Amino acid sequence: MIFRYFKNRRRRKYLAELVTLRRSGDDLFSAGQKEEFDRILAGLRSEKDPALAVKNAEKSMEKLVLPGNGSSLRNLLDLLLVVGAVAFGIRGLYFQPFRIPTSSMQPTLYGIHYQEADAGANRIQKKFPPVLRALFFANTPARARVTAPGVLDPSSLRHGSGFVFDRTGFTIGGTTYTLPGDPVKVADYAKLDPAREYRTGDVLADGYVSLGDHLFVERFSLYLAPPERGEVMVFTTGGLQDTDGTPLAATSGHYYIKRLAALPGDTVKIEGSQLFIRPAGGEKFVRAQELSPRFAKVYSGKGGYQGHASGMGLEEIASGKPYTVPPGHYFMLGDNSRFSKDSRFFGAVPRRNLVGRAFFTFWPFSRRWGLVDRQGPVDVPTGDPGLATFPVMYKQ
Repeated sequence: MIFRYFKNRRRRKYLAELVTLRRSGDDLFSAGQKEEFDRILAGLRSEKDPALAVKNAEKSMEKLVLPGNGSSLRNLLDLLLVVGAVAFGIRGLYFQPFRIPTSSMQPTLYGIHYQEADAGANRIQKKFPPVLRALFFANTPARARVTAPGVLDPSSLRHGSGFVFDRTGFTIGGTTYTLPGDPVKVADYAKLDPAREYRTGDVLADGYVSLGDHLFVERFSLYLAPPERGEVMVFTTGGLQDTDGTPLAATSGHYYIKRLAALPGDTVKIEGSQLFIRPAGGEKFVRAQELSPRFAKVYSGKGGYQGHASGMGLEEIASGKPYTVPPGHYFMLGDNSRFSKDSRFFGAVPRRNLVGRAFFTFWPFSRRWGLVDRQGPVDVPTGDPGLATFPVMYKQ
């Protein structure tokens, strides 16, 4: 009796394992697999010799192809699918990659931009071969010299889309030149001027055009701590309209990045190049840099920072009148104020539009690599603006 008990113990244990497997995989097995599985269980129960019953069941289970018992390639694909799902989950909940689209936040963050060959970063970068420059620093050469005297033909500017960089062609004195970037950007850094008489040997460009900064936006902390004045934020443009009533999403893309200037209930006004804020419940206006140290460099007058330009956007704000931020909304301004479309044009941004805090610039490897907004201004006077930004920014 005792001998029979121990002889059957292995069968009972194996039977329990197979019953558990059959039940747990019921929604994964095909009808044919279920039928074969049930046949194996029946044989395991009915065979009089316990040892033979287990042996037959093991052989049959080896032939039965169950979910997860397929090829190594299939298992690898299953693993990648799981890893991908986890990665996208992390992306959706915590960190989202984002590319700076324009120059509106320069020099804190750069969109596609020109760098002079003698810029500080290029003294190191130019030691790398072109392929590695593109890989690590995300830029391409932008060089051209006038080969025949003449004037610029304004109607000759032609915008073309390249594999990575846009290209702009133009004609001077009957000779065509091509440089990377859209027409506005090329006209700015090449100093194209229809009234200028170009001479042979004049340098149009001697530098590089970069794809701009790529960063991670941290999303989760907005659920733990409210936004603060001076933080660099990413938000969606849904429901926002330009001064002429055109939806921003239709003309300017789905995402914007700006510096949060004022909180719900704050009253703001811009006089000259100075932003004044009267905090909610406060009695007097205070300069922005006195309320948040994050604005200090914006008003440094160095490296491209120039304060906040007045006389732009909605009439109330452009005329210097006080504007009160509605409840549940935030007032956003670009650091490159003269060349930024921001809350001066489309008003305050609803809380529901906020995506997250700009967190870490991961590419390219430049002065701005690392935690966003950690760098102070370059110790060079900002100077006068060009067509699309300040020339001092070409040196960064």
